[in-house]
Amino acid sequence: MGRKLIDDFAGAQGVGNNESLAAVSAAHPLGHLGEPQNVADAVVFLASDRAAFTTGSELIVDGGMTA
Repeated sequence: MGRKLIDDFAGAQGVGNNESLAAVSAAHPLGHLGEPQNVADAVVFLASDRAAFTTGSELIVDGGMTA
C-alpha cells in the first residue's frame, strides 16, 4: 500500500518516485516513513507478558503523524 501511495502522489505531482518519496518523508515528523517491522514490533509487545497490565487502550504506530 505504501508504494502505491508514493506512486499516486508522484503521478499527481508530475515528479518521479524518488522525488515524491523524499517529499513525503520530509513531511513526516520523524523525517522518514515507517516500515512493516515497526507495526510488527508493536504486535509482539501487545502479545507479550510485558503488556499484561495494558487494557482497553489504543497503541498508535504512526511515528507521530497524529500527535
